Amino acid sequence: MKLIWFLNNLRSHDNEALTRACAESSDSPVVALYCFDPQFYVPDPYGFPRTGKFRAHFLLQSLEDLRQQLANVNIPLLVVHGAPVDTIPPLVAERGITDIYLQQEWTRDERNALQSLRATPALDSVAIHASYDQFLIHPDDLPFAELSDVPEVFTEFRKTTEETLPVREPLPTPAPRPAANLTAIRDTTDFPSIEALGLAPPVPDPRSAFPFAGGSTSGHQRIRDYFWHSENITRYKHTRNGLLGTEYSSKLSPWLANGSLSAREVFRQLKAFERDVKANEDTYWLLFELLWRDYFKYISLKHGDRIFALSGIRNRAYPWHLDREKLKEWIEGRTPYDFVNANMREFAATGWMSNRGRQNVASYWARELQQDWRAGAAWFESQLIDFDVHSNYGNWIYNSGVGNDPRDRHFNIPLQAEKYDPDGAYRRLWLADATKQ
Repeated sequence: MKLIWFLNNLRSHDNEALTRACAESSDSPVVALYCFDPQFYVPDPYGFPRTGKFRAHFLLQSLEDLRQQLANVNIPLLVVHGAPVDTIPPLVAERGITDIYLQQEWTRDERNALQSLRATPALDSVAIHASYDQFLIHPDDLPFAELSDVPEVFTEFRKTTEETLPVREPLPTPAPRPAANLTAIRDTTDFPSIEALGLAPPVPDPRSAFPFAGGSTSGHQRIRDYFWHSENITRYKHTRNGLLGTEYSSKLSPWLANGSLSAREVFRQLKAFERDVKANEDTYWLLFELLWRDYFKYISLKHGDRIFALSGIRNRAYPWHLDREKLKEWIEGRTPYDFVNANMREFAATGWMSNRGRQNVASYWARELQQDWRAGAAWFESQLIDFDVHSNYGNWIYNSGVGNDPRDRHFNIPLQAEKYDPDGAYRRLWLADATKQ
């Protein structure tokens, strides 16, 4: 029996682990597993649940969609609320699993989980096949001789990779297995409720700029709507710093974060749109952002756990502080800046914040208050629907002066508010009830 262990690759299309498992298992049953690993739901050192209610809700929707995708190719999905090291060895023993296929992860917690699993005696005779499947440009195709040659400045990375753009073709969904494969594991379980994960169900907010559901089906619908139906992609660069509504940016990051969409799929849809409809600087800018996403992954791969260190990848020592009352004021949107407050209140109510908002609230917390940037990153990790460990921590060290920003910038928040919310509509929307609190 072959086991596909799903992590942040929750799709049946363009999925190397699934494709390899099916291709190498002509006579053997193929089953799939997802673990709700408790380490990602416990409180972090700052008291925040590591996975908050918004992302957990989006994840549950994504898994429902994945289960249906896999059922379409006659592969059962087993869902377990437990650590992989406690879940997989008994499966190996009971089911005679000979091979495990998964997406290769390298950041601290994911790496430790795999190392703990490999160390169990039950895995001694099991072949583990791990694939780098989360990039736009695969590590084997990078135009750098060594990982250590990845530049410390994004512009250099972008210009070099854009010369050839060695993006592989997305893999098709495998052909259906024999119908009997769907019953290879009969005791597949129901998904845990959000309450069982220790979280309260999120309450939908009609003001949200991200009212979308999780799962590949919804992600592909968003591509169709944003690219092909509305053609809003042709205005992307000029609207991406917006604050209000669903259409100021692509909003693809949550599906990319948990792997319901792959970056290669988005890239191919973008190139098809540019070929068949229109190519301009706005459509190019989506590629620009996909390369930023890749860049932060390569920075974390290059620097390892330094992305979590207070001094960051530049080993810079600032006079950091951690005032718990200031942290509470920042989280609740009770700072001296109404622009920061509006963004933080939107974030608390929806799990979403614009790119412009994220940069401003991070700059206020880390640069203006000189508060420990890791507390801010932890709140984002807990709250973000589109949390991605590489982008989150990469952006936080970047905005905190210990990452890849060569200009070491500090935002002038009143000027930012004047430029990006000149009529105050965004602030009015999210601060309208401030006097009642």
